[in-house]
Amino acid sequence: MAERIATIASRVGLHARPAAIFAEAAGDQPLEVTIALEGEPIEDALDASSILSLMGLGAEYGTKVVLRAEGEGAEAILESLAGVLETDHDA
Repeated sequence: MAERIATIASRVGLHARPAAIFAEAAGDQPLEVTIALEGEPIEDALDASSILSLMGLGAEYGTKVVLRAEGEGAEAILESLAGVLETDHDA
């Protein structure tokens, strides 16, 4: 299973607009992607394409999250999605 840690760059955290942008990007991927706060057990990971899950995560600006996916191309997909999280969509 591929894993990538990303830091939330949007000043409002992973809420509203940034969550919607990320959920759409995750949903467009051919693999299932999960997200969790860094340090949480893997079984607590949430569906990265669910805006409700993302908003419930409570990830604020500067929070580190772990993205995970399994399958062909997983590392490239996670790198791309990390780029979405590491962009300030409120700038």
